[in-house]
Amino acid sequence: MSRYLNLNDRFGSTLRSLEDLGRLPADQLVIDEADRTILRELARKKHEYANLPEMETNRKLWRATNDLNMIKPPVYINEICWPELAADPDLQLRCTHPFARELEEFLRQELYCHEHGFGNQILEDYIESPLVVYDSGFGIDEEVDTIHTDRNAEVVSRRFHILIANMDDIEKIHAPEIYLDLERTAQYTELMEDIFKDVIEIRQVGARGLWFTPWDYLIRVMGVQTTMYNLVDEPEFVEAAVKRYVDCAMVRMQKYRELGIWASNNTSCRVGSGGYGHISCLDDPDKAPTHCDTMQMWGCGNAQIFSEVSPAMHWQFSLQYEMEWLKQFGANYYGCCEPLHHKMELMDKIPNLKKVSMSPWNKWDVAAQHCKGKYVMSCKPSPAKFSVGEFNEEAARKEIEQIIRETEGCSIEIILKDISTVDYKPEKLWRWARLARETIDGLFG
Repeated sequence: MSRYLNLNDRFGSTLRSLEDLGRLPADQLVIDEADRTILRELARKKHEYANLPEMETNRKLWRATNDLNMIKPPVYINEICWPELAADPDLQLRCTHPFARELEEFLRQELYCHEHGFGNQILEDYIESPLVVYDSGFGIDEEVDTIHTDRNAEVVSRRFHILIANMDDIEKIHAPEIYLDLERTAQYTELMEDIFKDVIEIRQVGARGLWFTPWDYLIRVMGVQTTMYNLVDEPEFVEAAVKRYVDCAMVRMQKYRELGIWASNNTSCRVGSGGYGHISCLDDPDKAPTHCDTMQMWGCGNAQIFSEVSPAMHWQFSLQYEMEWLKQFGANYYGCCEPLHHKMELMDKIPNLKKVSMSPWNKWDVAAQHCKGKYVMSCKPSPAKFSVGEFNEEAARKEIEQIIRETEGCSIEIILKDISTVDYKPEKLWRWARLARETIDGLFG
């Protein structure tokens, strides 16, 4: 978990005392010359790559796709199993200070993706310094038993303990406490500016969107199987729990507004479970690195656990409540791993919907009939092909060709994600990235 650099990783971090706010003692953030030299060299590479002509070409590709004027499908690869790639010399961390190591890890991974051609990646000619935000979460955290099949795996099997079992328990869900530490933010930004002086720009930014998914949270405290039964046996209880969560999330949204934490995500950052957010209907991101109006941002939602739930129950127990959040945004992305091809009429109810997730369990041709001219299809090839054995390039190529064939006439993006393993053979990813580019270029020029 990031201590310094990733605002989103601070969720669940309760501030122990207001005395913990403010600048750290100076001796805790002394970065020696060896660490500085490593970081500056990596930043020089980032600066060099960020100014290549292909970066502007990629921006145009993403914007055209999100504007429903696709030139050719852009490709994005993320949620990579980095621990399996850690033996690569280009990814091995050499800095010693924890702050420097976080910067180094971010830079090495970003450069690695570019150097191995991981899709239509965009490197920006700056490094972000996020606001320091303490967000207590919703007052109750999961209690879970886990099983690891691989000590390096980031994806594990989980069994959740049921912590919310009845109406009285719902009160355990609390609105989060939010604190913005401007002094600590300034300290980190000043340190980064000092490290990277005359090499690359440092930009202080807020939260470029939030992952709003009520059921990703609720199943962790209500249980998966029990919740599925309760949709029928205790519907009032389930609806009350979802409403409570959403009410608390709206408190979080408003506090972010009041503190100026929101930042434009109409830029080279991921939105929802898809690719980059470049789109013409939202303001220039440089106008709002903080204090952004949510109507000039992308929002997102999903209900992954409802993969096998009917459209009527999806609406009753999730989407009707999610709408309170989604209607606050000028553009929306919906979905993640759940199939949605048979729920497109539900999607039409979402205000300012621009993009719909099309996981490997979707029927792309069925969804395409509804999405054409209306929504971007965020198409996701299966990552299972990387798990064991030899990588079958021909099968991977046919999958990409199938997606393109069945979505003809639509704006699509191809998103390779949820890569829990490559069987310790990173060359599988390199080869997929190459064949994806070759296949798309062969069909679109």
